[in-house]
Amino acid sequence: MSLNPSDEEIKTILSSAKTIAVVGCSPKPDRTSHKITAYLISQGYEVFPIHPQADVILGQAVYKSLDDIPVSVDLVNVFRKPEFTPPIAQAAADIGAKTLWLQLGISNDEARHIAEENDMHCVMDACILVKHQSLI
Repeated sequence: MSLNPSDEEIKTILSSAKTIAVVGCSPKPDRTSHKITAYLISQGYEVFPIHPQADVILGQAVYKSLDDIPVSVDLVNVFRKPEFTPPIAQAAADIGAKTLWLQLGISNDEARHIAEENDMHCVMDACILVKHQSLI
């Protein structure tokens, strides 16, 4: 049984989000994180790539961490291995994000717990592009 929000709730999450941080966004065009970030930008979201070395990805300024972003972030989309997600969940909570989204193939119970303890929605093991295309 999935613990993710229902499709109706996910539709509301995606419709109400305006700003999305993409943790683990790759500067390499062939990477899934790069392609999905490009899609999110094309759909009108204000996107903030997070990458430790890159300066610009897809014409967007890149930030080293979530707390470097100068505006409030609605949704944090994560492309990192599951073991790295709990501190990302805590950082998302610390900046007041409303949703933690772990991409397809990524789930972590501790990250979910952190999100829930901080009144955040948590979506795990789901592709934001696929959900957006099917629900919006």
